[in-house]
Amino acid sequence: MAKLRVIVFGGSGYTGAELLRLLALHDDVDVVAVSADRRAGELMDQVHGGLGALYPNLRLQRIVDIDVAMADLVFCALPHGTTQEVVSKIIDKVRVVDLSADFRLANTETYAKWYGLEHQAKELQKEAVYGLSEWARGAVKDARLVANPGCYPTSVQIPLLPLLAHDLIGREHVVIDAKSGVSGAGRSLKDHLLFNEVNEGFAAYGVGAHRHTPEIAQGLMAKNAEVSFTFTPHLVPMNRGILSTIHVAGDHQQIRACLLDHYADEAFVQVLPQGHTASTSHVRGTNNVRISVHEEHVSGRAVVVSAIDNLIKGASGQAIQNMNIMFGLAEDRGLKLAPLRP
Repeated sequence: MAKLRVIVFGGSGYTGAELLRLLALHDDVDVVAVSADRRAGELMDQVHGGLGALYPNLRLQRIVDIDVAMADLVFCALPHGTTQEVVSKIIDKVRVVDLSADFRLANTETYAKWYGLEHQAKELQKEAVYGLSEWARGAVKDARLVANPGCYPTSVQIPLLPLLAHDLIGREHVVIDAKSGVSGAGRSLKDHLLFNEVNEGFAAYGVGAHRHTPEIAQGLMAKNAEVSFTFTPHLVPMNRGILSTIHVAGDHQQIRACLLDHYADEAFVQVLPQGHTASTSHVRGTNNVRISVHEEHVSGRAVVVSAIDNLIKGASGQAIQNMNIMFGLAEDRGLKLAPLRP
């Protein structure tokens, strides 16, 4: 099989950088072009120090200067609100995995409400496949356009979907207490993300109004289960990782048994034995999801903890996993990654 020819739009951000790092490890892929309009003309090492060793002669280009017809797939790692126009222009020439939020929400009115922008590609939105890899293989395989899930929604849906499907947890008063590393906020300069503002601090943000809320709701309700939940994200002073601590009504032993059974053959989902706790340090640098289940001894409820690397399983790694599915490759191709230790 000839190598897949791949283009990355939005190569100057963290998700773009992680795509490029991981794609360099993929034996079935050639990266043929990378865009970053404001950094066009620069070598890779000028934009991401160290990646130049993997792409020594590759210069970043403007999107308009790249012929997408030469590629099999385009990864779009552009900011939300910018991807709709770009994808609309190229979708008849090449398949696309979009890492922005622009095609994740099936209801374009919901998108407008939460993102403050009118959706400009409503017909294309109807075609987009929501690419939670472990739950959408059939649809992803044949898709022209895959909407890569957000990081928080991935960390929540992977543990909860089997439990809802088997009616093992209550559908009311689900509490999702999630923490993310700073890379989840992107690479652009923001005062509140400066080192002195973040270091040795710990704060909730987007309380009651985080943009991933409707995506979580859409995913959980897709299994015909209306779920009432509270989602509160927090920013912690680490580079990468998401830990979601989810409080549910249910029997912890039945929950663990269900997750073990459902994900027994999955390459990237690891359900831990009783007494072990999921940790971001054990998934850092991997496409893995680690899940632990615990009993709340006072209330009798259960606590489900999931850990992912927000830049990999929460973004670029899952995008590559979806690419593998789309082109009939083994899902773990290019993603057999050991966690960075320590």
